[in-house]
Amino acid sequence: MKNIAVFADVQNIYYTTRQAYGRQFNYRKLWQQLNEMGNVVSANAYAISRDDDQQIKFQDALRHIGFDVKLKPYIQRSDGSTKGDWDVGIAIDVMEAAQSEEQPVDIIVLLSGDGDFDMLMAKVREGYGKEAVVFGVPTLTANSLINAVDRFIPINEDILL
Repeated sequence: MKNIAVFADVQNIYYTTRQAYGRQFNYRKLWQQLNEMGNVVSANAYAISRDDDQQIKFQDALRHIGFDVKLKPYIQRSDGSTKGDWDVGIAIDVMEAAQSEEQPVDIIVLLSGDGDFDMLMAKVREGYGKEAVVFGVPTLTANSLINAVDRFIPINEDILL
C-alpha cells in the first residue's frame, strides 16, 4: 500500500468550486477517494483564520476527518484589499514531505488549481521520484499544473456537497 501526503489549498478549492459549480467541496468524499489510493500518512489543510463561527465549525470538521489545519490570520489592508496566501507554506511542507526519510511517502496529493505550484509538483515528480497528483476544477486549473503532474483528478459534481 502506498503512503500518501495531502496538501489542501482550502481557499483555492473553496473559490473554484463555488465559481464553477455554485457548490462546496466535500472533504469526506475526498478522504474516501484518498483511502482507495493508499494510506494517508499526513494531511494538511491550509486556511485563513477569520474567527467566525461558520469557519471554526468547518475547520473542526476538517480536523475530525483527519486533516491538520494550518491557519494564517485574515489581513485586511488599509486600501480595502485582503491577503491570505499560503503558497510558500504549502511549498515548504510539500518539499519536506517529499524528502522525509522518517515518514516516507510515495504520493504527494495537492488540492489546488494554482499554476504557481507547477514547478513544485514537477520537482516532486522529477527530482524526488514521487507520484504527483492534483485535484482541481478542470476549467479553473492551470494547464501548466496539469502538465506538471502524473495524474490530474478533476473535481466534478461527484465530489461536491
